[in-house]
Amino acid sequence: MGDKSIQKRKYILETARKVFMEKGFKKVTMKDIVEACDISRGGLYLYFENTAQIFLEVLRMESQEADDVFSDSITEDATAADILILFLKEQKKELLRKKDNLTQATYEFYFENSLPKKDNILKKQFDSAVKIIEKLIETGVENGEFLCEDCEGTARNIMFVLEGLKISAQTIGVTSEMVDREILFILKSLDVEEN
Repeated sequence: MGDKSIQKRKYILETARKVFMEKGFKKVTMKDIVEACDISRGGLYLYFENTAQIFLEVLRMESQEADDVFSDSITEDATAADILILFLKEQKKELLRKKDNLTQATYEFYFENSLPKKDNILKKQFDSAVKIIEKLIETGVENGEFLCEDCEGTARNIMFVLEGLKISAQTIGVTSEMVDREILFILKSLDVEEN
């Protein structure tokens, strides 16, 4: 793909992301994306076959951008506790953001499409986050920052709590205080004091 094609594809994905944020997944058609991008239908089909393919690429792009933002926020002298607290604060921001997120569209997509485990981006993100948090907790235990007997189980539990909060944010709503309470519970379970 040439530079112009790469830029066009990126433009389509960024524009489609906004459409998915606004409408969810189920209500978006190829026509919606064509109109939002102000391109021809054939122009869109040169790059993508359907909305599911576009949405999966949007999720990949979103995941990479989130990883980059988080990585860029970590200082060289950050401790395991600092990194965990930063991660939880980033999750809180995402949970409380009512607009400009893909949570509703993501759940709609996965409820409607059963993908093989190897293609399930959401599962890959979850499993990857568990591994990263597990390593972070192990490092914190080695450094005397955390107390934890089951690093993997604790990491998995943290991700399940966060996933539950995401669903609650979309269905019953969550407040800043509710999220803070869960974060404090996570930190206390590791014997960490938040600064």
